[in-house]
Parts: sequence; C-alpha cells; structure tokens
Amino acid sequence: MKTTNILNIFSWLCMAVLLLSACEEDGDKIYLSSPASSELLATKSEAVLLQDNADELAIAFTWTKSTVTISDESMGVADDQITTYLEISATEDFSGDVTEAEVTGLQKSYTVAELNTLATNAGLQPEVAGNVYFRLAATTGSNINPVHSNVVTVRITTYRIDMSIGFILDGNKDMTDMRLSSPTENGVYTGFMGVTAWYNFYLMEGDGTIWGENAEMFEISTASNIWNLWFPSPAGSYYVIIDTPAKEWSALYLPELTVSGDIAGEMTFDRPNNRWIYVFNATSTGSRTIRLNTTGKLFNHSVGDNADAAIDTPVAFSQDGDRLTIELNGQGGSITVAVPETGDCTLIVDLNDPHNWVCTITSGIDESDDIPEVLYLPGIDDLISGAWTFDNYVTLYDEDKLNYAGVFHVNSEWGYTIHTEYDNWNDKYTWISGDAYAGTIAFKDENNENIPAPAPGVYVIDISTKELTYELLALENTIYLVGLNTGENDEWLFDTLLPLASPGVYSGSITIEKASAWGFAISLFNNDWNHQFGGSDGKLYYQGGNITDDANLAPGTYTMTVDLINETYTIE
Repeated sequence: MKTTNILNIFSWLCMAVLLLSACEEDGDKIYLSSPASSELLATKSEAVLLQDNADELAIAFTWTKSTVTISDESMGVADDQITTYLEISATEDFSGDVTEAEVTGLQKSYTVAELNTLATNAGLQPEVAGNVYFRLAATTGSNINPVHSNVVTVRITTYRIDMSIGFILDGNKDMTDMRLSSPTENGVYTGFMGVTAWYNFYLMEGDGTIWGENAEMFEISTASNIWNLWFPSPAGSYYVIIDTPAKEWSALYLPELTVSGDIAGEMTFDRPNNRWIYVFNATSTGSRTIRLNTTGKLFNHSVGDNADAAIDTPVAFSQDGDRLTIELNGQGGSITVAVPETGDCTLIVDLNDPHNWVCTITSGIDESDDIPEVLYLPGIDDLISGAWTFDNYVTLYDEDKLNYAGVFHVNSEWGYTIHTEYDNWNDKYTWISGDAYAGTIAFKDENNENIPAPAPGVYVIDISTKELTYELLALENTIYLVGLNTGENDEWLFDTLLPLASPGVYSGSITIEKASAWGFAISLFNNDWNHQFGGSDGKLYYQGGNITDDANLAPGTYTMTVDLINETYTIE
C-alpha cells in the first residue's frame, strides 16, 4: 500500500516537471503589473454643510485613468481588471479608521447628506470645522497591494445628525409624511402608522442609512439587495417597533380602540390622518376622565404575516403631562381631557407625531377624511355585460400618491367614468385631455365627458387621483415570474413564463428547485419592474408583497394559474 502511494506521488512530480519545461520552451512568461497611480482632484477644498440643503450636490471628485503594464505588448488589459476605491479618513496618513467606497468611471459625487455622514463617521464633531482626507486605491487583484493616488484634503463643517427620527420611505424609496421616534437615539424606532393592506416601505435613519427586508420576513438589513418591508393584510392602525440593533421589526395591529369612563364608546380610525375619533354629545363643559384600551394583533418574525397566528396583545394608554404613552400587556392609566363647549364634540386621539401623541376634545363634529379603497369604472365593459355597472373597480395600492390599479377585459361602446362610491353617479372623475390610453381627468368637471374607449382587449389600468391621470397598457400573451428559483448570486430573471389561457388568465408549468429567499412576483411585461403583482393565500395584490408559497412546497413541477382580472392564483 505504501509502495503504491510513493509511485503515485513520483508520477505526479514527473508530470509537473514536464509541464513546467513545456511552458519555459513555449516562450517568455507574461507579467501583469500593478496599476499606475491616478491624480485625484476635488471641486472644492472647503465645505460648510447645512441640513436644509441635504439633497444638493456638495462635492465631486475626478481622477485620471489608472493604467497597468504588461510584458507582452500584443496582449491587452481589460478595464475591469482594475478595481478602484475612494478611501476616506480623518488622519492624513490613513492610519486611523478608513472608509472605502468602490467607484467606477472617473468621477464620484456626494450630496450634502452623504458627505455629512462620511465626515461624521470619520470622527468630525458637529458644527466644528475639521479636515477629511481622500485618496484613490487601485489594484488588479485581491492578492496585489493597491497603489494610491495623491491625498486631497477637504475642510468640512458638519451639522448634527438627528437620529431621534426614523423617516418612512415608500416602496420606491421616496420620502413620505410618516415618521417614527427614537427619543434616546438608540436605533430603536417606534410609532403608529396608518396604512393600507400590504403597504410596503423602507426606514431611513437620520444619517441616511436605509433598512429593508432581509431574507426572512420581519428581519431587517442594510444590504444592497434588501427588499421593502411590508404590512399584513388588515388595513388600519399599527404600532410599529423597528429595532435596528436587533435587526428585526414588528407590527401591532389595533382593530379598534375603546374609550371608557366619563365618555364611553368605540372610536373610529381616521387612517389618512393617523388618528382615532369619537363623536359624542356633551351636556356640560369641564374635565372628563377616560381610559383607552384594546387588544391588538401582533405580527413579528415568529408569525410572519399570517393573521390567524397573530399574537393577542393588550394595549392601553396613559398620560404623561400633555402627551400619551403606550403600555403593552397592561391596564394603562387615567387620562384627563377638557370639554370646551356643550353639544356635539369630538374626542381625538392623534398619533401622527411620534414624539407627541395627544388626546383632546374639540367642539363640533370632526369627520374622518377617508380615502376610498376602490374606484368604480361603469362603462368599461358594457359590450360584455350589456349595461353600465359598478362591478368593475380599481384598488388603492399607494395611499401617498393616491394610485389605483387593476386588470380588466375592456370592451366599451361609449367610454367610461371613474366613481368614488358604489351606485353614486354624481361623485365621479371624467375626461379632460389625452386619448384612450393615457390622459388627464378632473373631479366633477362641468363638461362631464367620458374617458375614450380603447380597442377591445385586456388592459392594466392605473389611475392617480392626486396627479389626475390615467394610463392603460394592453397585456401580452405571456406574463413572467420574477425571483422564482433565484441563483446563488440572487439573480432576478424574467425567464419563467406563463402563457395566456383565456382573457386575463395565464396558466402553465413551473419548476420549484428550492424556496426563493425573497419570494417571487408576477410581472406583466418582460424586464419591467413597475407593473407587478404580489400576493398570499391565493389572493393577488398589485405592487403587493412577494408570493412565498414556494417555501411550503417540495421541489418539483407544478401548474400555476393566475387570474389577473379576479386577482387570484393557484399552484397545484
């Protein structure tokens, strides 16, 4: 046995010698050098940063192209063989902490907010001018020492980064009016959010850090490939805790809020204004003592967005000076409010300011400014149904932008109108300009013109009552599943197709290799990220959270059927 091993080793050594000799005889060795250093330039040498200008351009860096030399001039060197980083430090010799940002091309710019974050992380104190040093580092490989450019010094005066507020961004990472609070700036953000079902969002901290969904629901991350966070299906009031140190979040749904004591009844949630209201008749003025309680439904990492598994959690409020505080799994305390006048009054629990929840009473009836969940489209299919009905409607999917969407089999003789309430023929949007496929609308316009009818077919219809626009896109013979069976590099490919089976219905075979890390979405068009459906439990939602059914299915081949008009799906 030992003799055999020795012979095998000797054979391998002989082969290696022969290969080495062949390489030497074929020609000279080829050597690739480290890149030559670049010259780094900055558009300014001093910057005074102001938070009011956070989105404006603060500074830009440019540099000359790095080059490498190669011993065989007949061979070229691809640009992607050179990796370049911009290094930032508060020490001129870069002996302290160094921040690296990989760069491409020959320039890099920073907004005021981005530069403020860089300088703060480097150690500069707010409102005190200090030097920050920048240089380029370029290398042709991980095992090759980088070469550095000249050092550029920029004297920067930063502003204090307020980490007591967490900003809610929508699914497109645009700023919304919603905020969460972290009073001690410890990275734990709390507050109430009034949202629609499956509302998706991101959290941005004061330093610009953006948090989104990790591989597991209710886990959060700042990785470059994060997905948006999303709420479960009940629309309404949620008490949210986003714990960035623990990298998790939770959403506590309040199905109702009961007021008891000197005033008693069930309050109504005014979602657009993030407040609870209760109208009552006051027979006298003066102070009243009340209590506010309910039992919420807690959604977190252990239950996901499964409403049946949500954890019953008692919720109560107490009073601390003029503001309210929340108590979970407790009885809360007495709250004192003042009645200003006799007659109709409105008790208001305002949860909009995360730093300052308040409970007050106003005179008169303060009604909720509700946003319709759906808009009705009578006339959209009168040549199919035979009449103008309220059976077809688009559903709200973006409350901030007041966007509604849906898929319809359109066959209209006279065009159609857009109505805010079932069987209400008066409160409607009508046509102002454009054609059958895109244009503008107005509410209760005196001209009262129908929106023009497109050619018969199946369309996705998108309406904005904020921008007062409409758009129709004809569906094709194929839709795409995006994110199913993502690879090791988390590729999101439009390579799983479902063919058309009947108007608005697509059905075909899908292969599930393993559970997708982020779930998967249904895209209506190839390489289009803007027109997609998500869903759960067989129900589809336009721009909703990803479908995660594949996590509960064994690897294999299944038939998936998607009904875009009725917004349902099956996997069998």
